Amino acid sequence: MTRAKWRVIAAAARIPGATQRIIATALEVTEVTAGRLIDRLCADGYLERRENPNDRRGYCIYLTPAAQPLLHKMGQMARLHEEEAFVGFDEDDLIKLDALLDVIAQNLAVSRSRYEAKKSEE
Repeated sequence: MTRAKWRVIAAAARIPGATQRIIATALEVTEVTAGRLIDRLCADGYLERRENPNDRRGYCIYLTPAAQPLLHKMGQMARLHEEEAFVGFDEDDLIKLDALLDVIAQNLAVSRSRYEAKKSEE
């Protein structure tokens, strides 16, 4: 299982019924890239496409029951990595780190919006 496939499975778990476009946006990849990964994961039996009741041209993406053990394993691995990464941090440190990371994410989002606006003006 590649990291890219894991990210798609995690996105489909977080946003059940998401379209390929929504998953691509969430992962910050192209729709073509997301589509190829979704195709592979459907072929592997971890995802399925269902008709979109709001758009007959698109499909909604859902996890299959086969993905549940994999999702559980991913959660265990994530907890293990978090424990290792945050050794020596107390609760106040983690709260402050989370707040600082939120500020960085907001700054990057604003910067990206400005860049895209400027790019579309050219």
